Amino acid sequence: MKKYIISLAFVLAAGIPVFGQTSYLSEIKIVNREVVKTGDRQANVKMTVSLDDLDMKNQHSLRVVPVILSADGSQQQELPSFVINGKVRDKVQQRTEAFEDTNLNPDAVVKVRRKNGTAQTLDYDASVPFKRWMIGGDLRLRAYVTGCALCDEGDENTSTGDIFPPMTPAYYSPFLQPKEEIVKRRSETRSARLQFRQDSYRIDPKFKNNAAELDTVRNSISLVKDNNDLTITGIYVTGYASPEGTMAYNMKLSERRAKAFTEYMKDDLKSVDSKLYHVDWKGEDWVGLREEVVKHPKLLKIDEVLNIIDNCGDDKDACEEQLKALVPPEIYKRLLNEMYGPVRRNEYRIEYNVRHFDLAEGKEMIKTRPDLMSVSEIQQVADNYGKGSPEYIDCLMRGAKAYPNDVTAVNNAALALVEANRTGEAIRLLENAPEDGSLLNMRGVAYAKAGQYDKASQAFSAAKAKGFGQAGENLTLLKQYVEYMAE
Repeated sequence: MKKYIISLAFVLAAGIPVFGQTSYLSEIKIVNREVVKTGDRQANVKMTVSLDDLDMKNQHSLRVVPVILSADGSQQQELPSFVINGKVRDKVQQRTEAFEDTNLNPDAVVKVRRKNGTAQTLDYDASVPFKRWMIGGDLRLRAYVTGCALCDEGDENTSTGDIFPPMTPAYYSPFLQPKEEIVKRRSETRSARLQFRQDSYRIDPKFKNNAAELDTVRNSISLVKDNNDLTITGIYVTGYASPEGTMAYNMKLSERRAKAFTEYMKDDLKSVDSKLYHVDWKGEDWVGLREEVVKHPKLLKIDEVLNIIDNCGDDKDACEEQLKALVPPEIYKRLLNEMYGPVRRNEYRIEYNVRHFDLAEGKEMIKTRPDLMSVSEIQQVADNYGKGSPEYIDCLMRGAKAYPNDVTAVNNAALALVEANRTGEAIRLLENAPEDGSLLNMRGVAYAKAGQYDKASQAFSAAKAKGFGQAGENLTLLKQYVEYMAE
């Protein structure tokens, strides 16, 4: 077990008498003081006490008690004492102890008779259980003199210096410099769940809720088309069908519906270059069907339905027949009426480029559309407010919200929160972040600062496993700190 050691040689400062008539601590020198936390979590004090300058009166006895005092003075722990006797007092004590079979100083680890005028030392070595409050504390000496009429117990009290300096691990938690996007490419994916009559691919705006659905499509494209900061580079349409009917028929049906939807969009949005439209189709969407079934947990024999879907091979028509054969027939009826409909859809993705913004524009854009800014532009706006300022942190948090999967954006926002002692917010942000090595490392830093050492250890270990080498160093620092603090 590693020891944490503070070692120094020094001369004790003069004690401060409190009414006492005799002062001895000022004549004592302490050399080679060593304060150690041992492997069995004891606070061990070793020191050599030089008595060379001590002029001890023959009748006096000096009992010195080392005391560990907390940094705020609220807690203390006495250690065993050491005793120095004058010539006559030493003889009296030895005689008394021999005749009465007793120990007049039972807590003393060492007792010596002072031989005035000679070089003389005593070695002190004692331990008490380590307590966390001792960190940053002070080792003091208290002297108690007996053998004189005007002696006051505890009339001397002096400090030998600090012990167990506070440990603040410097965990590796780097700021990541954002890379500028040469071209700011963005995209938005949406679904158009238009209702089609059975076996039909014609779009009827008056059928069911198609009018509202088409308005949503039109508005979503207009938001991009009418924004002068954006340039549409592509509109991608993909058609899907539900499983009723044969696979071949549904593949063709999804193609026709996708093309019909695209033509409707072209006719309604004539200002968009028709060359920007791209059409694809996928036929029956069994993945989407499963998602819809899960939304209906009270469906009869739902486990059997899901088992058919999950184990469906290439022959989708056979799977459809298995669903139809389920008893009671109401099961398939519900599938057909409630769950097949949402699967019939067209998905469309709008791709566009965003122009770059200068600082003044960015300061306004960050308030409304940070998603149109690059991470680098967001960082520039944050830096303009000054690192650590509330505005700085707010900008980076907006960036992390706009780009929750961007490692740089999330890392720098979490770092700003940790440095501002907002560790709870940093942890919540990082717990929902991608399992990236650098973000796992930052999560470990946040956990450690919050005192959640087990979680910090797990995060550092996971980051190391992901190839983030410095996380291993952080893990070592964490273990050292935990052991340093352990009682």
